[in-house]
Amino acid sequence: MKFTELEIPGLIYIEPDLFPDERGTFFESYHKEKFAQNGITVSFVQDNQSISKKGTLRGLHYQTQPKAQGKLIQILYGTIFDVAVDLRPNSPYYKKWASKILSDKKYDMLYIPPGFAHGFYVLSNEASMAYKCTQNYSSEHEKSIRWNDPTLAIDWQIGPQNLFILSEKDKNAPFFQDL
Repeated sequence: MKFTELEIPGLIYIEPDLFPDERGTFFESYHKEKFAQNGITVSFVQDNQSISKKGTLRGLHYQTQPKAQGKLIQILYGTIFDVAVDLRPNSPYYKKWASKILSDKKYDMLYIPPGFAHGFYVLSNEASMAYKCTQNYSSEHEKSIRWNDPTLAIDWQIGPQNLFILSEKDKNAPFFQDL
């Protein structure tokens, strides 16, 4: 496995070693010791899956303390444009974002530590995403930020707005300045 820290410390892009043969492909998607050697020492307590159609934009979602979630994102099939926003007030990267395209072609992953908001846009006809969480879901601590917040100025690189499929919750999420 190859671990690469993105431009915001704590965000770690993971490329597994793939072993293809005539039967298909094998790879390790999680190895506790290898992750720990590369700075990911958290315990995962909940696994989630999301299946979304092309044009779906989910996010930006996060949970507040004491239930802030770290996430290990992996695409089971399809391709997404994945975004993480640093919400740690004492971080020099506060309100900055980083992105990565994740796909089933590389089986690559992104680790997003607690203190970040997360969102993604589906580029393929459909995408299935699995993610491990460091905290259980808590509706009491769940928060959202509007996907097109001008303070964050995320470049989703996805074309006209009318192609988006958004939940009512995401359409009406507060702007950063209103949190």
